[in-house]
Amino acid sequence: MEEVIRSTGGLEGKAYLVTGGGTGIGRACAAALAADGAAVTICGRTEAKLKDAAERVQKLAARGGSAHWVVADVTLEAEVAAAIAKAREPTGGLDGCVANAGGGGGMGPMHLQDTSEFVRVLHLNVLSTMLCIKHSLPSMIEAGGGSFVGMSSIAGHVTHPYFGAYTAGKAGIEQLIRNAADEYGPSKVRFNAIRPGFIATELMEGVPRDSAVYASYIENTPLHDVGQPADVGALCRFLVGPESRWITGQAINVDGGHSLRRGPQFTQFAEAMFGDKIAATLPPKK
Repeated sequence: MEEVIRSTGGLEGKAYLVTGGGTGIGRACAAALAADGAAVTICGRTEAKLKDAAERVQKLAARGGSAHWVVADVTLEAEVAAAIAKAREPTGGLDGCVANAGGGGGMGPMHLQDTSEFVRVLHLNVLSTMLCIKHSLPSMIEAGGGSFVGMSSIAGHVTHPYFGAYTAGKAGIEQLIRNAADEYGPSKVRFNAIRPGFIATELMEGVPRDSAVYASYIENTPLHDVGQPADVGALCRFLVGPESRWITGQAINVDGGHSLRRGPQFTQFAEAMFGDKIAATLPPKK
């Protein structure tokens, strides 16, 4: 849905880092910022994806906006610091960071969680966001203020059975955002989080459209559809820009109303993965 982007300006001369910018939501966020004049640097772990994404974003850039890329693993502190330094190069400073990189893994009920996988997912979400906050803050303070956007999920506040560490990781991001907003408000640095619902990304293609799991998403979404990456990109653009100058410490849903109801039902997947081992989480059979 990148084609729906319309340039209105307002970010000319600004520089931002978008982590996990090689695909999906991250690429859409980068495109929305570049279209309004920002110099955007994307990072991720796969060079080929980053090159392709940067080319796509550059084609959508307007009003002097530009796209750049750097390979970085956001769970490694030295690589996060290097990515921040790269994002500063186009303008000599940094006006914001979109900590989009994250993800799940280790699906299954709590009594079957693999501890190392649980910790890996927490690092991918919470640790990476903390490192981005830590290393982007000096540049934003130097600029006289800035905007940091963390990527949460409706799973950060609505139960998602069998999602393992993902729910805890996203909730952790939101608390980091709230605390940072309180700590750095006097420095004019704002912190907000986005809570996407079901967004049609490469990752969610793993949910068959004819499955009970997909049906549960649609049934629990008042707008009765799934979102597009550009829907998240539009909110991200608002949160980094001057239009949201009086908004900080918030977690904002972009989910078609899904959070008004309940999380998806992944029982079908869990039963296929764990068989009888999942019985402890299910009602007794009559």
